[in-house]
Amino acid sequence: MKLYAISDLHLRHNDNRLALQALQAHPDDWLIVAGDVGETLAEMELMLSTLTQRFRQVIWVPGNHELWTLPSEQPTLKGEARYQRLVSLCRSYGALTPEDPYPRWPGPGPERVIVPMFLGYDYTFRPDHVPADKALEWAWEDDLMCTDEALLHPEPHASRAAWCAARVESTRARLDALPPGCATILVNHYPLRYEHVRLPRIPRFSIWCGTKRTEDWHTRYRAEVVVSGHLHMPATLWRDNVRFEEVSLGYPVQWKYRGVSDWERCLRVILPGPTP
Repeated sequence: MKLYAISDLHLRHNDNRLALQALQAHPDDWLIVAGDVGETLAEMELMLSTLTQRFRQVIWVPGNHELWTLPSEQPTLKGEARYQRLVSLCRSYGALTPEDPYPRWPGPGPERVIVPMFLGYDYTFRPDHVPADKALEWAWEDDLMCTDEALLHPEPHASRAAWCAARVESTRARLDALPPGCATILVNHYPLRYEHVRLPRIPRFSIWCGTKRTEDWHTRYRAEVVVSGHLHMPATLWRDNVRFEEVSLGYPVQWKYRGVSDWERCLRVILPGPTP
């Protein structure tokens, strides 16, 4: 029995939809889908209807793309209302979300809890010399602006940063309530640590990549593995004897450039996994 992970499926691209349909069945295994499935409810439903038939259990966390409000999609749902609609859709297929009780890993090994999280970002992944109120201006100096600024609405929160703060606090309370001896598999669309935002071509895009509020969560909450996506740069990294897995797939030109012919090779094995 294995725990796999993948993210950033971006199913609006036809090649990605075809690759999804070609995935083999893993009837004994679990799969984490760490966000950015697509931009529409139809793309979410395609993922769910496909993967819940091929894995014993699917666990989903939202990326930024799922939370976009597209004028062409009806009904028009924004912010928390859109997120809750996605949660309801997952539950209708038996997929787990950040709003469900954290599942215990039923495979071999010590007691572990899988923790799907929705935390967002708050523009704090930036150098110390950049003031908070200048973060967007700092990114714009490099001609960078994230589509989220137009399409990801935070309602009923005052801002995306405020939504992030609320999600961090509610998630922290749940993590603090876990048994002290229980190891965790932490799952979030965005990296938990600023140092892991490796974007050599667009370094200032980091402000849309997470929050410094989670910098010590891998040790504070006894993580065995931290799973994330968003960067479209799959990698295995280590920090404090904790394994960090960036599991994103990306756009067709990206995964094909890596020499990948099908998605089976892109599924990252989270458990059982290597040791440092």
